[in-house]
Amino acid sequence: MAAGAGARGRGAGEPAYRLEHLPPVQRGMLVSDVEAAGTPILLVHGIVSNRSIFTVLRRGLTRRGFSNVFAMNYSTVATDVRTAALRLAEEVEAVCEQTGFERIHVIGHSLGGLIARYYVTRLGGDSRVHTLVTLGTPHEGTWAAYAVPTRLMRQMRPGSGLMRELARPVRGCRTRFLAYWSDSDLAVVPQRSASLRHPDLSARTVRLHGAGHLTLPMLGEVVHGITAALTQLDTDGSTVRRGVTPLSRRE
Repeated sequence: MAAGAGARGRGAGEPAYRLEHLPPVQRGMLVSDVEAAGTPILLVHGIVSNRSIFTVLRRGLTRRGFSNVFAMNYSTVATDVRTAALRLAEEVEAVCEQTGFERIHVIGHSLGGLIARYYVTRLGGDSRVHTLVTLGTPHEGTWAAYAVPTRLMRQMRPGSGLMRELARPVRGCRTRFLAYWSDSDLAVVPQRSASLRHPDLSARTVRLHGAGHLTLPMLGEVVHGITAALTQLDTDGSTVRRGVTPLSRRE
């Protein structure tokens, strides 16, 4: 089990589905879609942070009715994307075993999204991950990675071996993707590299204006957008709730 697994979720006991103590937003979601509310969500932090960066997002998700929100901690000092993806695979299996769900959602910030994408597209993780949301993830690399000559940072350079591997065909991938990027993100250069463009992936990209790299998981519009996306349990990006934007649309 990956680091931080012992601190996952809302408590050590089984998820509770009593409704009378919940505020109206949570109560409405649970009543209308119990499966969506119970589907586990795993948060994966980036290179310069830990799971505490998801405090606002985690609170927002639980307030909106998601009852199984977990966070993974991992060391970014002596690792690389492929090794971290193997650890993520262990964490996902642990969440599935604990909750009884066969598929979960993953939200990755920065490097966390890259690790999750590698797990989904190169290690067969699409059988476990229904939706992968990335926030400021350098899907096409970042020139900022040239500032530090470590193995991990070399993997995040444009045109690296890892980037070429991620660009390979991923036919039949069952995971849908939602990628947020900001035109003011100084950690991802050029900023549009945080959008996800791959012919085999069902992906929607959302551009944000004026948001810094570390603020992405804390924005209200991001919390709202993720909530709207994760209340759809379709696999092809089509709308299953009236008024909800299909994930197959590109922005």
